[in-house]
Amino acid sequence: MQVITASRPEWIAPFTGLQPGQFRKLVRLVAKRGGDEIADGRPGRQWALPLADRVLLVATYWRTNLTMRQIGPLFGVSHSAAHRVIDTIGPLLALAPVRKRRIDAVAIVDGTLVPTRDHRLATPSKNYRYSTNVQVAIDAETRLVIATGDPQPGSRNDCTVYRACGIAEQLADRPVMADGGYQGNPEVVMPYRKPRDGSELPEWKEDLNATHRKVRARVEHVLSRMKNFKILRDYRRAASTLADTVSGIAHLHNIILTD
Repeated sequence: MQVITASRPEWIAPFTGLQPGQFRKLVRLVAKRGGDEIADGRPGRQWALPLADRVLLVATYWRTNLTMRQIGPLFGVSHSAAHRVIDTIGPLLALAPVRKRRIDAVAIVDGTLVPTRDHRLATPSKNYRYSTNVQVAIDAETRLVIATGDPQPGSRNDCTVYRACGIAEQLADRPVMADGGYQGNPEVVMPYRKPRDGSELPEWKEDLNATHRKVRARVEHVLSRMKNFKILRDYRRAASTLADTVSGIAHLHNIILTD
């Protein structure tokens, strides 16, 4: 028996964070990207769930981080069918590349550690768990996520991951702000560091650092809201799927923020 269905709008907001109107737009986008054309993966077998319910299943899984054996019965399907739905629909929810931007648009970038159980990529990190380092960039004015990087081992610092994950190329020719952990990336605007001789910074530099901190804090707020999707607090799936998951959650965050 199916418990949760997109045909009952009252289930959408509690399990996805999206309003019914936002969710319908998301379903139309997934359909446009080919969601209706994807078969179940077995010859002659159609999906047991309509497209809207499959999108709802993925968003619910990301929001709650239930196990497959828990989320399958909620939608009246087996845990293996739920797994196939997530594998096929998840990538279709990914964040679309930004096509237009203002010349003076400033990006803010920061990294976050995602506890990941797949030790093929995750490594012990400063949070004392096996984690991956995920870079996220937002537009400083709108606070919308504009780019996400490929996950890297959690033991690597931000200055290295920024170059290795591909996000630097996505932000090319755009002013980028970050914290002091991005040393070695001259194109990134960082706060002034105190001189090595222990002397104090001039007052004008302290004022600029204070302004920098206030603006840069916006990306930390976005990362906090993205982690309302609990899957980013304990990622149990293969690490190779994490990039699509982070991008999809960034897309859902943007929908929630703008609509």
